Amino acid sequence: MTRADLLASIKARKSFLCVGLDPDLEKIPKHLLRHEDPVLAFNRQIIEATLPYCVAYKPNLAFFEALGPSGWVTLQQTLALIPKTHFTIADAKRGDIGNTSTLYARAFFEKLSVDAITVAPYMGEDSVKPFLAFPGKWAILLAHTSNPGSANFQTLQTRGGNKVYEEVIVQAQRWGTPDNLMFVIGATQADKIAEIRQLAPDHFFLVPGVGAQGGDLDAVCRAGLNAQIGLLVNASRSILYASSGEDFAAHAEAEARSLQQQMAKFIP
Repeated sequence: MTRADLLASIKARKSFLCVGLDPDLEKIPKHLLRHEDPVLAFNRQIIEATLPYCVAYKPNLAFFEALGPSGWVTLQQTLALIPKTHFTIADAKRGDIGNTSTLYARAFFEKLSVDAITVAPYMGEDSVKPFLAFPGKWAILLAHTSNPGSANFQTLQTRGGNKVYEEVIVQAQRWGTPDNLMFVIGATQADKIAEIRQLAPDHFFLVPGVGAQGGDLDAVCRAGLNAQIGLLVNASRSILYASSGEDFAAHAEAEARSLQQQMAKFIP
């Protein structure tokens, strides 16, 4: 999906909501366990309930890989439920030497046909650029995350004066463009989002942490929006597990609709 297509989808739906698909067998409603594939049954109802209110879905690979070989089948079947009108992100956090990254990119872009993949940039330029070589596909680099351990490395100061996460953002813009490169920026520190927007004024940010992790949507929007929206705000647990009963899909729909209505205020 091109940047123009993504922006058109955002404007049409008055939403920049990304629904994270983190299907945990221990958390999904118990009545689904009688299905042959409980995770697929859960994902199907979540997608059907939230489709009008979001522009993207982000399956987290860990929740599928933990199921063994059948998890990859479930992942493929889940992706098949998502129409091409919606942006798909494989939250896989890949990144390796060049030829390996190329194979990772082929696996996700050609075999699974997702639009984007999250990438860990620790190994540098040659581990990232293979993901940027596929027209209409995106690499989403981990930059400033909201987990407690992010301070171990991301906020260390480099010799040049930038913090590590700032250096990632500055250098990566030489490798890719606003048409194929996004950054993961955690939602729980809105002041940091405003600072990072100055470093990358034109790129999209994938912002997890709104909802169950405590990120404030209005603060994120005020800090991170640019002239072409420039945000995909991800919510996972607050939508997926809004209810543990048989009415879980209705509660997921209500939560997604509420977020969409908040977002609509910020879209011209």
